[in-house]
Amino acid sequence: MARVNLFNQEKVAMTDINERIRGTLASHPILLFMKGSPDFPQCGFSAQATAALRACDADFATFNIFEDPEIREGLKAYSNWPTFPQLYVNGELIGGCDIVVEMYHSGELKKLLDEAAAKA
Repeated sequence: MARVNLFNQEKVAMTDINERIRGTLASHPILLFMKGSPDFPQCGFSAQATAALRACDADFATFNIFEDPEIREGLKAYSNWPTFPQLYVNGELIGGCDIVVEMYHSGELKKLLDEAAAKA
C-alpha cells in the first residue's frame, strides 16, 4: 500500500490558496473581503465597514467570502485574522470592522484611502 503524505498535500493546497489571495489583492488597491455584497451585506459588521468606505467616497472592490469557501478559510490563515470583514489597502491588512470604523471617525481612513487612490 502506498503512503500518502497529507502534510505535503495540505501545504501545496495552502500555497495555491495563498497565490490566489495574493493575486486578488494585487488586482485591487482597496479590497474588502466581506460577507455578502455592498448592496446586500449579510452581517452588520460588513455593512458598517462598507458604509465607512462609502462615506469616504472610496473606489473599492469587494469579495463575497460566502462564494468561495477556500478563500474564506485560507484568508484566515493568510492574514492571521479570524473574522470578517477584512480590509486591505495596497495588499496590506488594515483590519476588521472595529478598526475601519475607528479609522473613519478619526479621519485616518479617508487619508489612507486617498493616498491609495493616488498611487493607483
